[in-house]
Amino acid sequence: MIAVVVPYQTLGTPAIRTEPYEQEFLITAYYSPMPGQCCYVKGGVEADKVLNGQGIAGADQTPVFPGMIAAPKSYAFGTKINLPGLGTLAVHDRGGAINELGNGKHRLDIWAGYGEEGLARALAFGLQRVTGTVYPNASTQPAVQFDLATMPSPIDELKMYFVEKDNFLAMRPKEGERGLSVYLLQDHLKTIGYLKHRPTGFFGPQTSTAFHAFLRDFSVDAPRNMLSETSAAFVLGARSRMNARAPFQEYIDPKASPDAIAQAQRTLRFLGYYKGRTNGEYDDNLFASILKFQQEHALVGTASDTGAGRIGPLTSRALRGMWNREIVERHADRHLDRYAVDTHIKENGQRIAQFLGEGYSGKQVRLLQAELAALGFFPEDKINSVYGPLTQESVTRYQLDRDLIASRSDKGAGYVGPATLRTLRKDQRNILYGIVRAQGWNAL
Repeated sequence: MIAVVVPYQTLGTPAIRTEPYEQEFLITAYYSPMPGQCCYVKGGVEADKVLNGQGIAGADQTPVFPGMIAAPKSYAFGTKINLPGLGTLAVHDRGGAINELGNGKHRLDIWAGYGEEGLARALAFGLQRVTGTVYPNASTQPAVQFDLATMPSPIDELKMYFVEKDNFLAMRPKEGERGLSVYLLQDHLKTIGYLKHRPTGFFGPQTSTAFHAFLRDFSVDAPRNMLSETSAAFVLGARSRMNARAPFQEYIDPKASPDAIAQAQRTLRFLGYYKGRTNGEYDDNLFASILKFQQEHALVGTASDTGAGRIGPLTSRALRGMWNREIVERHADRHLDRYAVDTHIKENGQRIAQFLGEGYSGKQVRLLQAELAALGFFPEDKINSVYGPLTQESVTRYQLDRDLIASRSDKGAGYVGPATLRTLRKDQRNILYGIVRAQGWNAL
């Protein structure tokens, strides 16, 4: 009997390479979706996780890191690949579309980071053709050398996916991050006078200083290193307050005009200090109201102190500051109520959470059909969870009615993309918010 020696592997199995070799690649990028982003490429965090994975670890359970790539199954985990202009990366992930192509090219997917910044990098990277050097595990391998900064992250890439444009309270930009949410926060802070430089999209030291000053001035009890729903509501409230008229136009004493005195009476009533009539008369009641305010704010001690019962420069500044905070807080409360409605919709599984088009089916399509039916654009008895011609026609009519498209031939007609999804969510939120304002929260 003659023994047949098969070198290293069984017959029919490709030989394991032991030397570096060149390979042509088609490369894309993916990212780790995070809650609180301004934008998602598929319309929502869960839909983006279906596309990009959970974003926590690679297929071999290695935590994601700069320099991780997804490669076809023929590439063993740990394989290093040097890509000119990018660096040396390591294979630790797979992907449904990451395969060896029939034209001799192989697909790769580079991890581009977390959240909005990672998404911007992935979108800007696009599809690139690169010839790289593969270092199999059996070869002498170089160390991973890769810097995410080599991949630009322009925030303009995110704008076409800006679903949460009307829902600032849902965004969670943090110190050190880049993205469209940061840009929007900076724009608000600049408009209300806290940020001096133009928005950049980077939550750096200057933005932190401006943000901290705002939180301090309005006594907002919220995290200082990130935007929360509360601080976002106050920022929007401060922007809304800019349209409010000043509470009174001049200092108030017995010689002030009746109109100025009436304005002071209204302001003090609004702040809870004056309970008399708005008659434009400087009387004992108004004197006592001003004195009470001054004493509570340590501006005077007794009624006989200089300036007691009169609104001069110091009292005027304190009154305007309190009035300003109260106005902003009332605006903030309204924004928080709208956000609470939006949260109720989401927690009860009623929120359309992704982009949709013909050929889709399932719960998300059913939610879309139900929402269109509630708005009068879809027959309720035809709800079937299938995005067919009837749903497409209903979406088109909705888009035309909301001026989202100019004609049926427009690009995006009949498809629920960013603008349509944003408008549908806004309509749903506003309808329920109106119910809450009229009937209370128990009506939901």
